[in-house]
Amino acid sequence: MPELTRPRRLRPGDRVAVVAPSGPVPEERLRAGLDVLRGWDLDPVVLPHVQAGHPKLDHLAASDLERAADLERAWCDPSIKAVLCARGGYGAQRMVDLLDWAALRAAGPKVFVGFSDITTLHEAFAVRMGLATLHGPMVAAMDFLENARAQGHLRATLFEPETVRTIRGLPGTAPLVPGRASGVTLGGCVCLLAADLGTPAARPSAHGGLLCIEDTGEEPYRLDRILTQLLRSGWLDGVAGILLGSWEECGPYAETRAVLTDRLGPLGVPIVENFGFGHCAGALTVPFGIPAELDAGAGELRLAVPALAD
Repeated sequence: MPELTRPRRLRPGDRVAVVAPSGPVPEERLRAGLDVLRGWDLDPVVLPHVQAGHPKLDHLAASDLERAADLERAWCDPSIKAVLCARGGYGAQRMVDLLDWAALRAAGPKVFVGFSDITTLHEAFAVRMGLATLHGPMVAAMDFLENARAQGHLRATLFEPETVRTIRGLPGTAPLVPGRASGVTLGGCVCLLAADLGTPAARPSAHGGLLCIEDTGEEPYRLDRILTQLLRSGWLDGVAGILLGSWEECGPYAETRAVLTDRLGPLGVPIVENFGFGHCAGALTVPFGIPAELDAGAGELRLAVPALAD
């Protein structure tokens, strides 16, 4: 799996765009998130349809075309240095194929940040643009607004990526399968990786990669089904190592852990659990598309290069 193109780090005064590719965004949380960005000396620009709402479907921030138009407009604006997602939810799958990928490629690389439903876009940027992205907190998400660790790790990654070349798992990180492995990082919500199979933006496999997966609201039997689908499709063949993030609202962790061990353990690769990314308090920012080494015993992900270029 090749290393992907790294966008440039952010600098004080940079303009950044806030988009909502998926679910609707509460106004008060958006305002609070914008205040955080301004406190970082960034100049946030909210795209027109972030709070438009969908005329019939309350789970969408706006129509598919409007959400795609916002992301495309932000990416193609040369004054915008980063595109930050406001929240996840659901909807990115509905708009990802409406984007003009030729126009996005022509506009060049930019920083892209999000997680959860945004997994679909992480995959699309990797496959269609060869672009490294950041799996990290979103502007209107409660963890970003309330947790200093989540804010601090994202800020360091954006402005001083050389200071976070080693990402240490949060307290509770432990080896599920000990060992070390090297590869290029990828991943996100495991249910969305499975849902992406067979679509235009799906990579053929995780071969040679360090797979970072997590999820929320998936009961153990559904996680079993999702992982089994990835196994049966061959998508997990040749994966180098696995980092397991948070499993909020996925049932008792002992049951979830039993499924993860049963389905992933036989792959025979290093696996670390409770690493602390995704839907958890103080979630870490994990770059995708970057060559790295996983040390499951130490609970560390060591990046071969900074997440963002100079």
